[in-house]
Amino acid sequence: MKSCNFTLSDVNPFNAGRVRSASWLFLSALLIAGCATIQDRSSDVSDAADPDATDTSDFSGYSQEIPETDVTIEMVPIEGGTFLMGRSSDEEGKASHEGPQREVSVNSFWMSSHEITWEQYKLFTEEVVEEEIGEEVLEAFGIDADAIATPSPPWGDGAFGMGENGRPAISMTHYAAVVYAMWLTARTGEFHRLPTEAEWEYACRGGAESSYYFGDDLDELDDYEWYRDNSEGSYGRVAEKKPNPFGLYDMMGNVAEWTMDQFHEDYHEKLDGDIVDNPLFLPEVLYPRAVRGGSWRDDAEDIRCTHRRGSTERWSRDDPQIPKSMWWHTNAPIVGFRIIRPKETPSREEMEKYWIMPILDI
Repeated sequence: MKSCNFTLSDVNPFNAGRVRSASWLFLSALLIAGCATIQDRSSDVSDAADPDATDTSDFSGYSQEIPETDVTIEMVPIEGGTFLMGRSSDEEGKASHEGPQREVSVNSFWMSSHEITWEQYKLFTEEVVEEEIGEEVLEAFGIDADAIATPSPPWGDGAFGMGENGRPAISMTHYAAVVYAMWLTARTGEFHRLPTEAEWEYACRGGAESSYYFGDDLDELDDYEWYRDNSEGSYGRVAEKKPNPFGLYDMMGNVAEWTMDQFHEDYHEKLDGDIVDNPLFLPEVLYPRAVRGGSWRDDAEDIRCTHRRGSTERWSRDDPQIPKSMWWHTNAPIVGFRIIRPKETPSREEMEKYWIMPILDI
């Protein structure tokens, strides 16, 4: 088996010739890697596998090390299964886009135990890249290298004055969260991505049938989540509240979380089949993208596993740039993300569909 050392800021997830933009725009995306090799036990990328990759044959939790740093990401195993997705028709306050309930199945995956923190995110945003990447790795990832760019700094304080130490990274665009997953894939040699809406809700529920993984007694909400009534106007440090039955923290509160999907008001109606298998609606337009869960700024009734919302151009209202930043939102202090790693590493072709191209906000 072969391995390859490279720095991933040399990799671009799209071919510049395919980007529809004015000729004066220089668009690119960042992937930065130390040793980037994909482990694939059943696909055509197996030749690039890392023989020292984490042995997860027992499907247990583990600490994902980020090479050449002292930062880790705690990964929790989520055994796949079938569940009723969406809010039941007899639940009070149900939004129309949270149902009707549909039976959905998802495959097994690991999920980060809490939202990606500033310490974990800044390794990506502040990395300096200079070296070139080998053709073998490009082929393994299904990525065309064309142009290079690192994320621009946020317009103002990305943490909105709420502090960073131990707190979730916020205000990044959906595209930036996707590219972080690409960067993490390259840095660790294991495929990571954003969860789908279905995977996110399945993980949030933790096996519960109600919209709250701890039951229906909202008097317990303070023990599990940060929201408007207990946040004191700021997000909290991750993993300070109780976890859900799967061992995941802050799923319904603290910050809302990006998923891989385009947001559709009629999401549940679009699901096809008696039991819908691993649904995914890949983004085709910039707005809205699907965000799940509540946040530190939301009321108690919005802190639930079925809560959905779509991103909006208002999230970049105060950005004076033309086009607006494809990395940061100026008005979205409520949104962050967490990442997953599928138990079964997909083929290169399957990975490629998650490496979405940016769409300019002009």
